[in-house]
Amino acid sequence: MISLEEKEKELKYYQDTLQEVKQEIGKVIVGQEGVIEQVIWAMVSDGHALLEGMPGVGKTMLIRTISEVLSFEFSRIQFTPDLMPSDITGTKMIEIHDNGKQSFVFHEGPIFSNIVLADEINRATPKTQSSLLEAMAEKTVTIMGETRNVSSPFFVLATQNPIDMEGTYPLPEAQMDRFLLKINMGYPKKEELYEIIKRTTGTETYHVQKLLNTEKMQKIQLAVKEILVSQELLDYTVHLIMATHPEEEHASELVKKYVRYGVGPRGVQSLIKVAKARAFCSGRFHVSKGDIKHAAIPVLRHRLFRNFEGEASGIKEDIILEDVIQHTDKALNTR
Repeated sequence: MISLEEKEKELKYYQDTLQEVKQEIGKVIVGQEGVIEQVIWAMVSDGHALLEGMPGVGKTMLIRTISEVLSFEFSRIQFTPDLMPSDITGTKMIEIHDNGKQSFVFHEGPIFSNIVLADEINRATPKTQSSLLEAMAEKTVTIMGETRNVSSPFFVLATQNPIDMEGTYPLPEAQMDRFLLKINMGYPKKEELYEIIKRTTGTETYHVQKLLNTEKMQKIQLAVKEILVSQELLDYTVHLIMATHPEEEHASELVKKYVRYGVGPRGVQSLIKVAKARAFCSGRFHVSKGDIKHAAIPVLRHRLFRNFEGEASGIKEDIILEDVIQHTDKALNTR
């Protein structure tokens, strides 16, 4: 059994390694520090992330760079309307052996990797999208009645565009809920554009080194689960989640007016997981209220469902959630 001092030293080593991972990714990706942080939160929480942004902002490049910094198996699936579930999961095929006999042999699909890039996930049909559901939730794949485990650790990092929706199939709520975080990736700043031009149009190429293997990542995931959360912060988190329900007495006016369904139990589980990840990545061994507030919007924005009036008015989920956080702070401070 290791001493407390050795344990702290080990945790500090992993925290420093995550900072190095972030810096290494920054050698290729200009700006987007917040997005990089949130993807790392998802991975150390053993969760999946959906990146949404306009075409050309670097979603695919970011995920590819992350896979290069980590010594993980990586596969990319370009989602298209004609993609079939077996193209993702794999299938059994007849093989003829040297002795002339034939048998069915399973050929693994790209889902049997540590990191799966599901590029433009909303371009495939719902039937194909659903082939990811079991793997994302249960970390198993069932093919022709036979269940197989996917790799460990296992992450689905998916991308989608908020425009050009013709010919797309929006992800159903059940599948959206499988993503721990929905991360919005915006345009780079003016000064960042100069650096992007410098890095991508000249003769110099930028390389990254591999810093983290699967064994270390699994240890980090275990360490993140050990981060402490006080009863006071658990109460705050539950109050925050309940405030997203329009039928609740202490819900804000925006929630009562524009929300049809509030956040479910998986939302509160995810919020605590990501708050722990943020605390760990910040070098702390306990969750603060700031961790919960920072994690709330990317964790909850795809778990809040607006009513007809909310959709017609164009009010964004992020605005409603910011109001929920302010309303919760005010309600608890005036008790």
